[in-house]
Amino acid sequence: MATDTIPTGTADSARPADGAGDPRVAYTVLDHGIARIRLSRPHRLNAVTGQLVDDLLAALRRAADDGVRAAVLCGAGRAFCSGHDLKAEPARTDAAGTRARLERIQDVTRLIRNAPFPVVAAVHGYALGAGCEFALSCDLVVAAEDTRFGFPEVGVGLSVTGGVSRLLTTAVGAVKAKELVLLGEHFDAREAQQLGLITRVSAPGRHEAVATELASALAARPPFALALAKQLIDEGLDGTVDQALTREVSAAQLTGESGEHERPRQAFAQAPAPVREGGR
Repeated sequence: MATDTIPTGTADSARPADGAGDPRVAYTVLDHGIARIRLSRPHRLNAVTGQLVDDLLAALRRAADDGVRAAVLCGAGRAFCSGHDLKAEPARTDAAGTRARLERIQDVTRLIRNAPFPVVAAVHGYALGAGCEFALSCDLVVAAEDTRFGFPEVGVGLSVTGGVSRLLTTAVGAVKAKELVLLGEHFDAREAQQLGLITRVSAPGRHEAVATELASALAARPPFALALAKQLIDEGLDGTVDQALTREVSAAQLTGESGEHERPRQAFAQAPAPVREGGR
């Protein structure tokens, strides 16, 4: 198992003054080909800065280059991610520079959705603003009972990013999405599960273990079929039913030609017949 600090993507970037010398993202390859990507600004509740975004993008790209089978995205310290760091000095730039910075934050969502492996979020403490967006862009989400979710952007004069205007609305409907975004009220893990935003609720402190168990189960599945299934569902969010039907046929042909299904088929064929009630 190897752990590395991910360098930033720009040569002239520097450590934030409030955490000089601390890694912003830690990358670890666990057993079974699972990557653990941990946000590491615990002194600021893993609040988002440009440098953290650069490091997170670098970690996601490295996971793809390493050919991992699944990834777990988590946060160090008392929170997953408390959103944008409003105490950080804002970058002085023109409109084009601002747009480029915002699109770079959105690249986190793009890389997670386009990754050929599933990404499981392990969330605890606070998952607010950009942190909530990072979590909801993942394929599966495990949240500790103590997690507080929320979209506070409107209340501080900002706007949601990360594809939330589409992903959240698809998950919970337009009326509930407007309530969550416009009012910005916090909601807990149980409500998030009831809304269909998360996969599992764990006991406090167990979120990473549960997420890693899910990642291990995913890593054990046929990787090509898994990647195609993820792609189909994500692309289904972006198109029509007819487009989904066409993509599904193409994917079914590709999985049939890959040969990955042969071992599960043989195992199923060789399994003993189930014993039915009454012995019949």
